Order: sequence, then structure tokens, then C-alpha cells
Amino acid sequence: MKTADTYSSGYKRKNKGVAWCGIIVVFLLFVNCENFTDIEPPETQLVSASVFEDDQTAVSVLTGIYTRMMTSTGFASGFYDSVTVVGGLYADELVNYGTFNPFFDNEVLPDNSTVRLRFWSEPYQYIYTANTVLEALAVSDGVSKEVRHQLKGEALFIRAFCYFYLVNFFGDVPLHLTTDYRENATRSRTPEEEVYKQMISDLKEAQTLLSEDYSFSDGERTRPNAWAATALLSRVYLYVQDWTKAEEQSSAIIGHTSLYELNSDLSTVFLKNNKEAIWQLMPVQPGINTWEGYRFILSSVPPRTQGLSNWARDAFEPGDYRKDVWIGSITDGTQTWYYPDKYKIRLGSALTEYSMVFRLAEQYLVRAEARAQQGNITGAQQDLNVVRNRAGLENTIAVTQAALQDAVMHERRVELFAEWGHRWLDLKRTGRADNVLTPVKPGWDTSDIHFPIPQEELLRNPNITPNH
Repeated sequence: MKTADTYSSGYKRKNKGVAWCGIIVVFLLFVNCENFTDIEPPETQLVSASVFEDDQTAVSVLTGIYTRMMTSTGFASGFYDSVTVVGGLYADELVNYGTFNPFFDNEVLPDNSTVRLRFWSEPYQYIYTANTVLEALAVSDGVSKEVRHQLKGEALFIRAFCYFYLVNFFGDVPLHLTTDYRENATRSRTPEEEVYKQMISDLKEAQTLLSEDYSFSDGERTRPNAWAATALLSRVYLYVQDWTKAEEQSSAIIGHTSLYELNSDLSTVFLKNNKEAIWQLMPVQPGINTWEGYRFILSSVPPRTQGLSNWARDAFEPGDYRKDVWIGSITDGTQTWYYPDKYKIRLGSALTEYSMVFRLAEQYLVRAEARAQQGNITGAQQDLNVVRNRAGLENTIAVTQAALQDAVMHERRVELFAEWGHRWLDLKRTGRADNVLTPVKPGWDTSDIHFPIPQEELLRNPNITPNH
């Protein structure tokens, strides 16, 4: 990893015309890759070559990806079709107040448009653009070395980030490492283990290329740096049960106290650019801070969207500050409804909150779990206690390896609720989904452990096999 003190700090705002040009180019790339079989090679090559003539236009392609993430209603946006909302409904932490919802009722079919557009096509669009960036940087001589390294690292990070969610929602998925539409259109599903290996390779390389600070983005924590790659890598190692390396990576971030520390005030954890934030996404919709705040904060009764389930609220121990600070309520005088209140602003032109993707508290819980799995009882207790004590709780009473593993899962549940589907992914990866969800969700079936492969993809690519 290296420091980017030579980077220009003005890319984000100095040339709005160039930035919008990059966003338009990214949009064109997304349109081209909507259906891999429809991509025209000459047009793709022309677009790739035309936007890597200098540092600013190249940077605008990457920042355009983050803008696209936040203008979407799905995947990374925090809005109604996002990993955060859909993952919460699919598990047991959100309830649906509207009409039938296939995710809440666990009746997701292969023709579901949200699965196809937001959980399959959208991340593959970002992967396609990341591959375009990697290929263009390899042949461009108009981008400086420092910027080339940063952008290559970001593209590798984005590719790994998207594949992390693809394999966790679908299992085996096609691994696309090129923009060759002929190859991508007929790719069969790659075993999950191989996709994880590619993620690890991408993230390890990204660590060597990305800046260690945020100087390349004007101090805004809205583009991934080397520590964001480390945060994702620690999580990946946790998921593949490489406990030693998960501990190693999380320890690196926790030990970097000059840049990261837990906020003592829980109400400030989701403010923009705070020291707990490792990577955030900057909102782009006028009058709205985050889609999470807009979606979750209930403003009328009876609610018509989603709220926090009783199962999620009842998970908190007496005296847990998080229950008071991070859960809101609304009442009609007779009935009370509850909602996630981590983001405090539903509407407002003053931008004070950014959408949190990675934060330091998760890294303490990653290390606690990794240490517990290795039999390091004291170390696991220490990490759990850091998170618990901030929430006003006493030290953990877990003293055995098995008890500590349960304690970690509990702490993840109450610390990371309504964030990026952590609850669902934890139930899935630990094999607890059936036992937890069968009693509380009548529609739950063991086959629901993965989303169905979209019907359109099955029809388009004869080498793709279904999940269900």
C-alpha cells in the first residue's frame, strides 16, 4: 500500500463538465452491457479508448460508478431494491407493511424483476465497467502512473465487491474477467470457491495499488482506499473460514488508529467522513441525504413500506444504548411501529450523512469471531467488549469457544442490523438459516438459501443452470 500525497485533490469538483462526461460514458457502458449478447465490440472499444486520454477523464469513469450506485433503487443504494432492504426482509429483521412482498414471504421466483435487474444485472454491469477500466488502463499512455495505480486498484476492488454479493445471493456464478462479450455470453457458472479465490487475488493486488489515506478524494471517504480493500478482504477470509488471515487483516485496520477509531457517540456513527467510516457512498439525489434514511424513517401511519421486526427489537439486552439511539418509532396513539433509525435525516438539503458501506465496528467483530474460532478466548472477549462497552453493556459473560461464537453472532445481529444484509448473510454462512427462520417465517424453505438464477439469463445462456 502507498500514500497518495502526489495525487491532485481536486478531481471531485474542479471540472464538473469532465465528471459528467464520465458519468455519461459509464451510463453508455451500462446500456451496452445490459445484455452481454447484444454488445457491439467496435462501439465498446471506441468508448473505452475515448475516456482514458488524461487523468481527469479516467477518474470520472470510476466516480461515475459510485454515482450510478446511488442513483439506482437497488444493489448498493440503500433504497427499496437494495441489499440492505431486501436482505433485511429475506431474514428476520424487517417486516413488510405493504401488500405481498416475495422477499418477506420467501416466495421469490426466477422471473422476479428485482432479482434480475438489481441483484444480477446491476452488479454485473459494474463488473463489466471495472473490466473495461482495467483493459483501458493497460493500453493507455495518457494517464499518470499515480492515478493509474489508484484507478486500477479501485476497479479490482469494485469487481471483488460485486462478486462478494453475487456468490452470497446466488452461489456459483459466471466469473467475468474480460469485456469479451462472446466469452461472457456463454460462460457457465464458476464454483463459488474459485470466485472467492479471484476476490482474494483482486483485493490483495488492490491493497498494493490503492492509497492508504483519502488525499486522492479531497479527504472524503467516498472512494475506496487500501483500507477498504483490507476491510473486504478480512470479511472474505472470514466467509471462507481462513481465521488466521481474517484476524490478520482486521488487526491491520484496527491498529491504524491515526485514521480509524470507534465513535463514542452512537448518534454520530453514520455522519459523513467520521473516523469510524472506512468507505461510504455519497448521496446524489437533491434534498435527500441517504436512501436508507428516506426509506426507513416512517413519517405516516399506518406505514406502507418496511419496519423493524419484533424479533430484531427483542434481540437487544436491557440497557443497550443502541436500542434507544438506533431504533425509532411512530404511533397513532393506539399502535406503535418501529424502524431502523441509524440514519437520522429523511429529507434535507444539508448533506450531513453518507451511506455507510464498511465501518470499523465490523472489523472488531470479524476479529472476535476469527479469534474465537482459533480458541483465543481472551482476545475474542476483548474485541466483543470494545463493541459492547460502547453500547453501554457490561463485558461478555461468554468463556468457552462455543459460547463466544454464539456471543459474536448475537453482537453482529444488534450492531449491524439493517446494514447490507449482514443478518441474512450471517444466518446463511453459519448454517443457522433453517433453524432460525423456519419457526418465524411460514414461507421459508431450505431451497431459499439462494436466490433463483433469473429466468431471462437461463433462456439467454444455455450453459447456465438453475438454482431451484
